[in-house]
Amino acid sequence: MPILVIAEHDNAVLKPATRNAISAATQIGGDIDVLVAGSACAAVAEAAARIAGVTRVRLVDAAHYADHGAENLAALVVANAPGYSHVLAPATAAGKNFLPRVAALLDVAQISDIVAVVSTDTFVRPIYAGNALATVQSVDPVKVISVRGTAFEAAGEASPVSVEALAAGPDLGLSRLVGRELTQSARPELTAARVIVSGGRALGSSDNFHSVLEPLADALGAAVGASRAAVDAGYAPNDYQVGQTGKIVAPDLYVAVGISGAIQHLAGMKDSKVIVAINKDPEAPIFQVADYGLVGDLFDVAPALAAALR
Repeated sequence: MPILVIAEHDNAVLKPATRNAISAATQIGGDIDVLVAGSACAAVAEAAARIAGVTRVRLVDAAHYADHGAENLAALVVANAPGYSHVLAPATAAGKNFLPRVAALLDVAQISDIVAVVSTDTFVRPIYAGNALATVQSVDPVKVISVRGTAFEAAGEASPVSVEALAAGPDLGLSRLVGRELTQSARPELTAARVIVSGGRALGSSDNFHSVLEPLADALGAAVGASRAAVDAGYAPNDYQVGQTGKIVAPDLYVAVGISGAIQHLAGMKDSKVIVAINKDPEAPIFQVADYGLVGDLFDVAPALAAALR
């Protein structure tokens, strides 16, 4: 039976996490359909049709999908779920919003945040804040799965496949979007960045957070992240937070500045390819996962490193 992957997008651009979910679907095996639901989103469907491994794109274009409301999207997925063995979506904020509704309406158990595919019915997912991995098997007729994007390589490009128009479902009218506050930044988006510089509570203030980290991030062309402690202290906005309750990242290079390495933070970044830690405490847990560790005062080390890189 084929697999259905739900595309994440903003009606104009396909989000990178969709490619990772498609990569996971190819490991399960079988034909892969991609569902693109939105408004005036034909360009997104065309982009999805060029992803390697995709067999067909199913496009639902209607005004009541413009804001990707969880209720309407979940109902649409459930209405089209018959005939599919698996329903996959990225384990992003959007995926975590609508996918549990899909599982509940289908009366199946969702398999969340998978990091590996063992077989068509068996998957690996992290538990205990990423300190252990559980191998879980599902006997449900439809496997509803969210995919941790950092665990799978993004699917590449291929010759385009067909795009099929699909009838829209009804507008349930259960919720409506009343506003959206978007953070504008010239830096790379945190979950897609190849290099991340993150700061912790040891920076001491919001002014220090920006004045110490930003020159280093500029020198590396990096995104800026933060530990939960730094966010809770008001040094950085919520969308900077890396960790179990923040964003899960796996860049090529992760520089942790003044971060002790609490379990919750490590769960969000320990899959980074190279980890560099700067901390004055030689016993800090961050050094246990770091590839390179520098024991020293971050207020001396970080500016010196930024100057050397420039």
